[in-house]
Amino acid sequence: MDDFSTASLFGILILLLVCGAWFSAAETGMMAINRHRLNHLIHKGNKSAKLTGRLLSKIDKLLGSILFGNTLLNVAAAAVTNIVIMRLFGASELALLIGTLLITFVLLVFSEIMPKIIAASYPERIALPSSYLLTPLITLFHPVVSVAGGIVKGVLWLLHIKVQTDQSKQKITLEELRGMVLEAEHFLPRKHQKMLLNLVDLERITVNDVMIPRNQIESLNINADQDTLREQIITCHHTLLPVYADTPGNILGILHIKRVPALFQEGNFNTTELRDVLQEPYFIPSDTPLLQQLQQFQERHTRMGLVVDEYGELRGLVTLENILEEIVGEFTTQSPSQTGKFLRQEDGSILLEGSTTLRELNRKLGLHLPMDSAKTLNGLILEQLEDIPETGTSLKIAGYPIEIIQTQDRIVKVARLFPKIKLSE
Repeated sequence: MDDFSTASLFGILILLLVCGAWFSAAETGMMAINRHRLNHLIHKGNKSAKLTGRLLSKIDKLLGSILFGNTLLNVAAAAVTNIVIMRLFGASELALLIGTLLITFVLLVFSEIMPKIIAASYPERIALPSSYLLTPLITLFHPVVSVAGGIVKGVLWLLHIKVQTDQSKQKITLEELRGMVLEAEHFLPRKHQKMLLNLVDLERITVNDVMIPRNQIESLNINADQDTLREQIITCHHTLLPVYADTPGNILGILHIKRVPALFQEGNFNTTELRDVLQEPYFIPSDTPLLQQLQQFQERHTRMGLVVDEYGELRGLVTLENILEEIVGEFTTQSPSQTGKFLRQEDGSILLEGSTTLRELNRKLGLHLPMDSAKTLNGLILEQLEDIPETGTSLKIAGYPIEIIQTQDRIVKVARLFPKIKLSE
C-alpha cells in the first residue's frame, strides 16, 4: 500500500463502499422480488428474468456468493481505513478506535441500510440487472462458497432442519390468493374484486350450502288429477320442474315447461304423454364442491340437479343459477316464492323466514352468523335452544338478539332479528 497515495486510498475506500452497497442491494432485491411477477416475465421471454430465475433456483449458492463478496469488501474497507488513519495520525490507539467506529457507521448507513431500503422499494429494478453481474461472480466464488455451503448443510443436517433451495417458483395457498385479491383493491373495481373473492371461495363451498331445501322445491305430482296438473304447469315460474309420483322423494324425471304447450294443443293431455317428455333426473352428492359441480353442469349441458345424501334420500335441488349467484351475486329474476324473505322494520329489526339459509343472510345483510353445522336460520335456532321453541321465545346468537315470531309444524317460520348489541367501552 506504500505505492498508493492517501488520495488514492480514499478513492479505493469509496469504491469498496459502493461495491459493498451493490452486494447488499442485490441480496435484498433478489429476496424481495415478486416470484409471480418474475414467472410472468420469464413466460414473456425476458432474458434478465430467466437469468434471475436460474439464480433463485439455487438460493444457497446465490446467498453464499453475495455474503462472501460483501464480507470481503467490508473487511477490505476496514483495512484501508486503518492504513489511512496510520498515515494521517500515526500508530495512535485512540485514532484507530475512532476510525474503526467511523468506518463501521459508514458501512452500516451507506453499504447496508440505504441500499437495502432502496432495493426493498424497487426489487425488480435492482434484481434483474444485478443477475448479469452475479452470474460470473458465483462462478468465481464457487470454490469458497462450496466449502462453506457444505459445512452449512452438514450443520443443518445434524439439527434436522430442512431447507428449500429452489426459490424460483413458489406455490400459494387459497388464503394467500385471497390476500392478493384484497390487496388489488386499487386496481380492480369493488364489484370485480368481490367476484374474484367469491370465485376463490367456490372450492370450499358444497352444493349442500347453496341448494334449495326439499320442502321448498316446486315440483309436480304426476298422480294428481289433470286439472291440478294443468293449473300447476300454467302457473309455474320455472323452466324445469321435477316430477314425482305420490311422494316428493320418488322423482320420476324433469319436465321442461317448453314441451308442455305441444301436449295442450293436441288436446289429449294425460300422464302417459307427460311421462314420455320427461328428462332423466340428474342426482348430485350433497358434499360435491361448487366448482366441481359447475364443471359437471358444463360437461353435461344441463342446468339443474337433485341433491341426495349418502343414503340416496333427496335433500334439495341446485341449479346453475345458484352457483352463478355465488360468484356474481343475486339475479333479479326470482319467482314470487323466493322473494320477501327480508322485511325491515322501523325499529331497525328485520323479519326473516326461518327457511332462509345462513349464507344468504350473511352475504346479503352483512351478518356474521355461525355456519359450522346448521344451514338455515331455523336450524341454527333449534341447534342453540336444543328444543322446539314457542312463539315469543328470545335468544341471542353471535351477539344478535332474535325473537321467534311464528312457529309451525315444529319449525320456526318467522323470526325477528335485531341489530347486534355493541358493548360500550
